[in-house]
Amino acid sequence: MSNQNILSVKPLGFPWETKDPFLFCAHHADQYPRANEKMGPAVSLAGRNLGSDFTVKDGFRMYHGTEVPGFPSHPHRGFETVTIAKTGLVDHSDSLGGAGRFGEGDVQWMTAGKGVQHAEMFPLLNTEKDNPFELFQIWLNLSKANKMVPAHYKMLWHEDIPVVTVKDNNGGISKINIIAGDFKQTKALEPAPDSWAKNPNNHVAIWTIELDSNAELTLPSASAEANRTLYFYEGDDLQIEGSSIGHYHSIEVKSDAKITLKAGNTKCYLLLLQGKPLNEPVAQYGPFVMNSQAEIQQAMMDYQRTQFGGWPWPRPDNVHDKSKGRFASQDGKLTERS
Repeated sequence: MSNQNILSVKPLGFPWETKDPFLFCAHHADQYPRANEKMGPAVSLAGRNLGSDFTVKDGFRMYHGTEVPGFPSHPHRGFETVTIAKTGLVDHSDSLGGAGRFGEGDVQWMTAGKGVQHAEMFPLLNTEKDNPFELFQIWLNLSKANKMVPAHYKMLWHEDIPVVTVKDNNGGISKINIIAGDFKQTKALEPAPDSWAKNPNNHVAIWTIELDSNAELTLPSASAEANRTLYFYEGDDLQIEGSSIGHYHSIEVKSDAKITLKAGNTKCYLLLLQGKPLNEPVAQYGPFVMNSQAEIQQAMMDYQRTQFGGWPWPRPDNVHDKSKGRFASQDGKLTERS
């Protein structure tokens, strides 16, 4: 079979390389042990570079956490984060008073806009068994017109996210979780209101894909204007357009072609990112993404002056009460899930 629809194949590093309109994608997979009374790992943390612990040791990382793993308060401006919590929990707190606990397939879509601080901590609740954790965080750029919109976040609860199940001619099963965009006739939930993904003409798609062993799936074509990348992050044997792809690789493919995937003798898991590029200048300094260096300087001065609303929580690594279930609180509105 011809490989003319495959544009490039690259090994995955950390973070994952992305194409416009995406800026960044990080895949966090950690096998956290049982929890202590502070919702941290019930093991010694000796020998770790706490506060900046990105090296896998004993199967897990603490990232910037010192007691609970995760990312204490930090600012953002000028883009969006799409956080897919596949396994485990995330505790969100922000400078606007918003809060939440989400996980087990939930997705948080946060528009940083003109500026927000937030913390993303990973509380460990199981004291009698391990606490496996897996998360994707995707940075999606905002257009110049929307870089200074008010900060906002919304939850896409996993019970509501559309899932398409496809059976091939041999009975093989594939599942596609549609976080953004549409798969054939099935459309995703509404994205954040100021997102590049809000306009269907931008052809933004974010899907997680699971293929059972030996299953075959054909992805529909999209606009030729879009960039489309597949990330093969789990599984031993995958064919794309008849070409064998090694584990932990990204594959850029033509967006206006139908793309056939076929798993080997093990399940295969992929993430798809697709979208029409903004084709605007990108100036980035850490957590700020604007269109010029002058705007980056302004972002830094604004943050120093205002702290993007300050920090209303008792600790920079704020976590919620252990007894809390999944919930989201923003602008005085509370949503609770079991």
